[in-house]
Amino acid sequence: MAPSKQDVKISIAVAGLGRMGKRHVRTLLNRVSAAQVIAVCSTEPTELEWARNEYKDWGIKVYDSYDQMIQHSGLEAVWVSTSTDVHASQTIVAIEKGLNVLCEKPLSTDMEEAKRVVEIANKNPHLKVMAGFSRRFDASYRNAKAQIANDAIGEPFIVRSQTCDLIDDTGFFVRYAAKNGGMFVDCCIHDIDLSLFYFGDVIPKAVWAVGTIAHHPELKELNDVDNGVGIVEYWGGKIAYFYCSRTQAHGHDVCTEVVGTEGKVMVNLVPRLDNVTVAQSIGISHKVQPEYWDRFEDAFATEANEFVACILNNTPVPLKLELGLMSLKIGWALQEALLTGERIRFNEKGEQLDGKRANL
Repeated sequence: MAPSKQDVKISIAVAGLGRMGKRHVRTLLNRVSAAQVIAVCSTEPTELEWARNEYKDWGIKVYDSYDQMIQHSGLEAVWVSTSTDVHASQTIVAIEKGLNVLCEKPLSTDMEEAKRVVEIANKNPHLKVMAGFSRRFDASYRNAKAQIANDAIGEPFIVRSQTCDLIDDTGFFVRYAAKNGGMFVDCCIHDIDLSLFYFGDVIPKAVWAVGTIAHHPELKELNDVDNGVGIVEYWGGKIAYFYCSRTQAHGHDVCTEVVGTEGKVMVNLVPRLDNVTVAQSIGISHKVQPEYWDRFEDAFATEANEFVACILNNTPVPLKLELGLMSLKIGWALQEALLTGERIRFNEKGEQLDGKRANL
């Protein structure tokens, strides 16, 4: 008797064992019943030592080479969770090997390279290659989308969204910043994507950005900031406002507000760790989630389950890879506007008219 779909598991590997990679492995092991993690890889000696000890009872092969890992017998899919500068190259290699791919955001630090990934993926329609925009899998953000679709706020015309991380004094963020493409390409990319999620099929008309270094002076050498504000004007009269920060004192503060012609919908405007509120002589207070994982762990699990399900059932991926191109285009334009102090314009086809990425 052939095994039922409930008995079939997708053999998957995770590339990268940093903060995200380790958590993705744990999610797959504990919250995705249709997945079997058979391999992981890293180039960091400390991560490799940790993994060999951590996964020794799980039957997971630990590799120090991505190219070797994707040769693993029986492998069907890869979750790319390495640094941004190798997302594209590792996705391409996996596709050429005939593997399904879930690639973390952003797709690349280079626009042309990102386009090449999409082209190669489209030439292999039998494979499931998906963009990792996890907030689209969050229950609250999906609820907000449903409210808008049901005309609860009329026609949306403004999105205000922010990603603000707890301040990091360990040096991790500065090291990470050297490889991630910059504040608006990395930290802001989810907020950009959410504006596209809620507005629908829109094209940027112009972008502006400003920023400052409030805590990490090392970022000056990287031409980056630790706090930034960006504005995107879309053709058709829609506007998005983004605030991104790596220096929050109180915790992870991520929220989004969508304003429509007949109301607005708000997600997590007052961040909370739980439902506990303490009232004292000094006032009323509550705790805040310390980092993104506490806020979006369930979203990552939903993302992983839907990715694995589309492989098993041979259905379209929940998020097409092309979605990452527009977010990346806008992110790079905002980063360029930040560095030059100039407004970056686009024509109605979405082609950039100003700056070094003009005509892209």
